Amino acid sequence: MRLQGVQHFGLTVQHMERAYAFYTEVLGGTEIMRDGDFQGERIHNTLLTDQEIEARDRNVNPRTMGIPDLRGGAQRLDVRFIQFDNVVIELLQYRDANQPMGGPVSFAEALDHMSPAFPRMMHICFHIRDDVDFNAFIRDLEAESARRGMDQVRANRVVTVTSEAARKAAPLDANSNPITEGKSNGWRLIYCKGPEGEQLEFVQALGPVKKVFDDALEARRKMMASR
Repeated sequence: MRLQGVQHFGLTVQHMERAYAFYTEVLGGTEIMRDGDFQGERIHNTLLTDQEIEARDRNVNPRTMGIPDLRGGAQRLDVRFIQFDNVVIELLQYRDANQPMGGPVSFAEALDHMSPAFPRMMHICFHIRDDVDFNAFIRDLEAESARRGMDQVRANRVVTVTSEAARKAAPLDANSNPITEGKSNGWRLIYCKGPEGEQLEFVQALGPVKKVFDDALEARRKMMASR
């Protein structure tokens, strides 16, 4: 009971400017601050001690495991914080020291397999306003992203498709999954890949499930206030 909430979600990106444009210009977040060129022993140890120990135990060069050398300064870390109404997202980019801040070249290779079924896989979930047409939102999100050259931004469909052409041709009402029974009654969702291949989710919580979440939040606030 020493916590006061989730402060931010962090996302390591391959192309900082591309990710920044998506989260600010497409999704509408606001930059809080940016900092960078982090290097040196303290920051290296703060972020990478467990990976260094694992590399040592395996008797391999840490660089072959995607572990940057912030300690010696061969690689650097840059960060940008973006504010949404109820959460902050931190974009992180590890780059070689001779690469410019915000550039498209990252230190480590991007992960190819991003299935949500992998243990340790995480996702960022955005809450869509109650008055927004969810299906139209997904259509517009994909169109605006494609207009900016972010063809990686692709949302799933609730109907079975076997090709990208079929996914694009799916009807508008296939852009979201409304749950109308059980404990999740009123929940509407879809999974989507972001411009860095990251796993995103978009949801609306209406009707009974909205009350469940609202009541739980109010109960927690009362509990915390009584301590």
